[in-house]
Amino acid sequence: MEATAKKATFQKYSAYKDSGVEWLGQIPAHWDMLPNKFIFKLKKNLVGKKSNQYTLLSLTLHGIIKRDMENPQGKFPAEFDTYQEVNNGDFVFCLFDVEETPRCVGLSDFDGMITGAYTVMQVGSKFDKRFLYYFYLNLDKDKRLRPLYTGLRNTISKDNFFAFKAFVPPLPEQTAIAAFLDDKTAKIDRAIAQKEKMITLLKERKQIIIQNAVTKGLDPNAKMKHSGVEWIGEIPEGWEVLPGLRFFKENKRSNKGMKESTVLSLSYGNIIIKPEEKLVGLVPESFETYQIVYPGDIIIRCTDLQNDQTSLRTGLAQNKGIITSAYINLGIIGDNHPEYLHAYLHFVDITKVLYKFGSGLRQNLSFADFKRMPILKVPYNEQVQIVEFIQKASLKIERAIEMQHKEIEKLKELKSTLIDSAVTGKLRVPSVQEIKVS
Repeated sequence: MEATAKKATFQKYSAYKDSGVEWLGQIPAHWDMLPNKFIFKLKKNLVGKKSNQYTLLSLTLHGIIKRDMENPQGKFPAEFDTYQEVNNGDFVFCLFDVEETPRCVGLSDFDGMITGAYTVMQVGSKFDKRFLYYFYLNLDKDKRLRPLYTGLRNTISKDNFFAFKAFVPPLPEQTAIAAFLDDKTAKIDRAIAQKEKMITLLKERKQIIIQNAVTKGLDPNAKMKHSGVEWIGEIPEGWEVLPGLRFFKENKRSNKGMKESTVLSLSYGNIIIKPEEKLVGLVPESFETYQIVYPGDIIIRCTDLQNDQTSLRTGLAQNKGIITSAYINLGIIGDNHPEYLHAYLHFVDITKVLYKFGSGLRQNLSFADFKRMPILKVPYNEQVQIVEFIQKASLKIERAIEMQHKEIEKLKELKSTLIDSAVTGKLRVPSVQEIKVS
């Protein structure tokens, strides 16, 4: 794939001309600079009282998708009367808050309806829709329509949009470019999907390693017995199952008087120091209401289990600081290793066993739930060995995951470069016939 892209960059058009656009530079001499008023036609067909006859659509980072009304996620209006009709082949633009909106252009593959806040347009028969989609996707990626913004909300008025000049090759060439990009981007997307699948498998492998280590130990020849707890299963003979009150106390350290100022956050199963630039918006008037955290404390996000069964809810503090008092702060008592107990609770969390202990309508957790939770009493020296084993195995897997992420970023960069080069004429795209031969 990469070799193909490098080869394509050497193919140039025979003659170029100045586009008049600073960031673009030159374009092929035979391409036109055409105002959008000759390309797009505005649509505004409200669905009105017939909204129940339409499929709900959304503009997302992945383009325009169908929304599942049977299992809705996100907020919906009480009525959809002000939504507008979208047909297969229509463009959908978000022309407000352009700078802050991750994706401002979509080409619909579906019939349906979408919020009236967006701008729906049709394309004339003299233009290839896929080419124009790649063209505007490329502009949107780096927000290159900034010169058209007006107002505080970075809005592009319809007049400014229609006056904007797109650089358009002849129709057969548009179709060839679209076909070329469909082919190449599909291959890149498949390669990315394979690497994302590998990341998923690596994460699953890591969870299995942690689960087996904290419940079975490291000795494959150890004699086993049943734990008496269905979701724990068999454990080594020398281990015991005891209630959590033998392992945990509840820390409640007040920050009244601002004894500590380092703000911590539970993020993706890790306790991190919250960057100062993020200490705005939904934060308390005073951090005196927060609780003090010491290294070795286990923090539990304990609310709303009913509506969120995907987030990681446990974290082990590595730094001294403060965190919201809405979380449970578990202190370790007795001859127990904080990292082993955190690994054990991580297993309880990731296998969703944790949700068995929630109470109330929203399944909130309390310290009482952890006092009665079955915990494995493991000899301390074995706890240390298990922690070291998990750390080494996790580090190896995390490095493999990081490598996959880096390769995905390279593929995404290659995809962006291909699109940009093709729709701006930096490379001469082979004809449809040449693509089929290759």
